[in-house]
Amino acid sequence: MDRPRDAVDRLLVDASGRTPRADARRNVERLVDAARVAVAEIGVGVSAHEIARRAGVGVGTFYRRIPSLEVLLAAVLDEILDEITDLADRALADPDPWHGFREFADAYVRLRAESCGIGQALGGHHADGLAPRLADLREAIRSLVERAQAAHAMRADLAWQDVPFLLAAAATDDRTLGLRADGRQWEHNLRIILDGLRATGPGRPAA
Repeated sequence: MDRPRDAVDRLLVDASGRTPRADARRNVERLVDAARVAVAEIGVGVSAHEIARRAGVGVGTFYRRIPSLEVLLAAVLDEILDEITDLADRALADPDPWHGFREFADAYVRLRAESCGIGQALGGHHADGLAPRLADLREAIRSLVERAQAAHAMRADLAWQDVPFLLAAAATDDRTLGLRADGRQWEHNLRIILDGLRATGPGRPAA
């Protein structure tokens, strides 16, 4: 499937077709890098001032190079969701359907657990602007699940729509019932979920 340009190129699109100056590109690259880190740590509610501070530029430079905060966040989230969908595409190319699904699930849940903003985006924030990317990701997960089921590697008594909810549940909050999770709690959760998803019987694949 076709993929849009990365976030920097997308933000540098100029209707005149002119090539941006090198300093302009460097500033946009710094803003995109800062936005990715800030979105991971703070979420989609991060401010333009915070992104500019992290990029080492003034807010005036931010708005000279970026049409708006919303445009920057949409470009960054779009790029990350493209990367997740690419992971799913590579998993679909794995000759072992269960191994491919497991590798994708690990990368997907890790990203959800480690990036506040991605969890928010996948949960519906910026949903209108990200609709094409989310649709691509839904289709990729559906294909991964159905491929694993067709190979009798994944239990057949679930709908593919169940799987995104289960993977989202693995990326737990860091506190519950007065307990505090360590930084790898998502891995424990995912192992249990994957064990529950595997087909049972003689043809059950290795963990």
